[in-house]
Amino acid sequence: MAKIKFGKIEFPQNGVLASGIIGVTGWSMAKVAKSGAGGITCKSISKNIRKGHPNPIIQVFEQGIINAVGLSSTGAENSNKELKILRQNSNSIIIASVFGGTKEEFGETVLLLDKNVVDIVELNISCPNVHSEFGLPFSSSRETSAEVVNYVRKLTNLPLLVKLSPNFPNIGLIAKACEDVGADGITAINTVGPGMLIDINTFQPKLSNKTGGVSGPAILPIAIRCIYEIYKNVKIPIIGMGGITKTEDALQIIMAGATLYGVGTGILYEGTEIFSKINTGIDQYLIDKKIDYKDLIGISHRC
Repeated sequence: MAKIKFGKIEFPQNGVLASGIIGVTGWSMAKVAKSGAGGITCKSISKNIRKGHPNPIIQVFEQGIINAVGLSSTGAENSNKELKILRQNSNSIIIASVFGGTKEEFGETVLLLDKNVVDIVELNISCPNVHSEFGLPFSSSRETSAEVVNYVRKLTNLPLLVKLSPNFPNIGLIAKACEDVGADGITAINTVGPGMLIDINTFQPKLSNKTGGVSGPAILPIAIRCIYEIYKNVKIPIIGMGGITKTEDALQIIMAGATLYGVGTGILYEGTEIFSKINTGIDQYLIDKKIDYKDLIGISHRC
């Protein structure tokens, strides 16, 4: 497949590693890049070091995973070092996901990023696992979402993605509000929830935080619906993710409107080779259907 145009950036492949636990060290991210990911999103970076929640923070269930990592981070300075290792060992597009408790903290963190390494900034305004610490995510409304994007937009020339939550109504209108104040693209979706699992022997929630975000195959239909709504409301491109484990999943995400597909939890099911498997499957699908990739994006809206 030829390079994929995403706004002003060209991706060497159409799969993107979603922000998560695997995106911490430069070498682990480089391994994913060599497995066929055209873009690598690091775990969300905070300005300073954050411990996150105590263990247990992850639980697997039949249809997916529930996690409450709590936005742990090694801080901007250490993250820059790891992203530099990634840059030196891959040709993938590097997406720095950032997090802040205020719009000012988002801005301060973005300004600390190494601009010689980072290609795109993703504003993670939608984590569902830190309500007790920060209250409702910024992505809960058009006004608060736009407020963060507008503030950061004035501080950097780097392309800005906004990661949105499926947990609030009108995700399409929220995406449009972000576009109106300068967002260059949308990442959707973040985890669903928060949800809860209970240990039937101890009678207690399985996570130390009690609740956590739900990911994996169970959320695929929600992701497809959200991307479909976003595509109807914006002109900027979308990285679509949520429950992708195979080629058919990625195709549905693209048909709903995503220019690129993203994988996070799917790596736990298929390993880092999931990108090369899906890419090969998409290429064969395009050959069989005699259709160009660019015509596949959002095709469900035109048929």
